[in-house]
Amino acid sequence: MSAALAACRTLFLDAGGVLVNPSWSRVSEALAREGVVVSAERLAAAEPPAKLEIDQAAVIGRTTDRSRGGLYFRTVLRHAGVPPAEGVEAALEAIYAYHQRENLWEDTAPGLREALAAFREMGLRLVVVSNANGRLHHLLDRLALTPAFDAVIDSHLWGVEKPDPRLFQHALDAAGATAADTVHVGDLYHVDVVGARAAGLADAVLVDVAGLYAGADCLRVADLAALARLMRDLRAPTAR
Repeated sequence: MSAALAACRTLFLDAGGVLVNPSWSRVSEALAREGVVVSAERLAAAEPPAKLEIDQAAVIGRTTDRSRGGLYFRTVLRHAGVPPAEGVEAALEAIYAYHQRENLWEDTAPGLREALAAFREMGLRLVVVSNANGRLHHLLDRLALTPAFDAVIDSHLWGVEKPDPRLFQHALDAAGATAADTVHVGDLYHVDVVGARAAGLADAVLVDVAGLYAGADCLRVADLAALARLMRDLRAPTAR
């Protein structure tokens, strides 16, 4: 992995869970309007184990955006101790409607902009490769992040989702990159790491915010800021 990062010329970056996170305050408010009280902090804390459960089931790539979103939020709510209820379903409908308009993953990850600037200073191409709903470009425009990337690959617009290697190939073609010096960064092992390896990329890095993937056979980092520090050290003249 160290060699792949040191030689890397292109970074593929997942969007949700790597660049951006759901607005849990918006989710909490939607639930509250339906009489379901749960804090944004509790929802955020419930997300990592919920994502791990979904990842281990290896269902992503065989779902629609709507069914994927329903599974995701219902699993988060279960981990947060919120029982099924009429109010929950009404809130999820409102959340989905907002997501279709604006894309709910609107909270930038901590240290994101500084990490992206550091990657640029290393001379890296940066490409977003994400299972999304067709509103990813709109979201990145809204967050003033679009200029940070050389290409943005929204799975909805290509009709194929990670872990299918074809989405990674579309990204390589769009960026004019080669698999041998491209590393992918994602937050779901069976979607991002397995998919990147199947596509022949140099390697993959897993963003593991809560440290739940201790047994994973890949490099794990807490966030992009940690990855930027590691890559800077690996690429320093004394590290070669």
